[in-house]
Amino acid sequence: MQIMLCAISNIASGGCSEDCKYCTQSAHIKTNIPKYKKKDIDQIIKEAKLAKKNEALGFCLVTAGLGLDDEKLEYVCKVAHAVKKEEPDLLLIACNGQANLEQLKELKKVGIFSYNHNLESSKEFFPQICSTHTWEERFQTNLYAKEAGLMLCCGGIYGLGESCDDRISLRKSLQELQPFSSPINFFIPNENLNLKQSLLSADEALQIIKDSVKALPQTVIMVAGGREVVLKERQYEIFDAGARAIVVGDYLTTKGEEPSKDIQKLRQMGFSFATQCH
Repeated sequence: MQIMLCAISNIASGGCSEDCKYCTQSAHIKTNIPKYKKKDIDQIIKEAKLAKKNEALGFCLVTAGLGLDDEKLEYVCKVAHAVKKEEPDLLLIACNGQANLEQLKELKKVGIFSYNHNLESSKEFFPQICSTHTWEERFQTNLYAKEAGLMLCCGGIYGLGESCDDRISLRKSLQELQPFSSPINFFIPNENLNLKQSLLSADEALQIIKDSVKALPQTVIMVAGGREVVLKERQYEIFDAGARAIVVGDYLTTKGEEPSKDIQKLRQMGFSFATQCH
């Protein structure tokens, strides 16, 4: 079976104005994560080359903050142009928060393949985890991304204290959007966060994947943050559950599995890695 690998580059980290309770990049809490407004482009290119070496097809350019302004848009476009010049076969994904239609069209022009903007949770539960912007604003950005001709990457984070009904509601909203890919993230507790929740069990996490695959049969279900911490030695059971993509390497502010270990194990299991998007 063929699976898709993606890698993340956190190109603008920390200091976010929003109060999302699950996020260590929020300026509303004290954390010891790296904080910078613009990562050096040469460093991003090094990360892109490493991602390509590690069999990644997707390479995601992530910026902290509510959304795109003129300065940030210019920077993301500059980064995208530089990466495409060095690694033209990588599919670039932009993850830059709220954006309007014209901004998303600009990203499309410079070679961005997909836009990632997660709904995070259900419309009903979202006000309990964020008060500085609305779920509806998130949903609208996803509609704009599709209108701009970008492939849509949209999912959520589980284990925030949401109910089973909230999970069903989130998946119904994702059905409306019909994203190309949908990342599943599992919440990892952090002592600095205001949100106090226990880790999900491996069984519950695997059931979430199965339910997502059933709800979104035309969407590539990707397992992202929390895979190693929540599933531990059972993490490769995600493919039996129906996942068809993973994030390799580090996440935004947490360490991931060494990519070579993932790749070696996946090859031993008989998987091959996608080199183009169908």
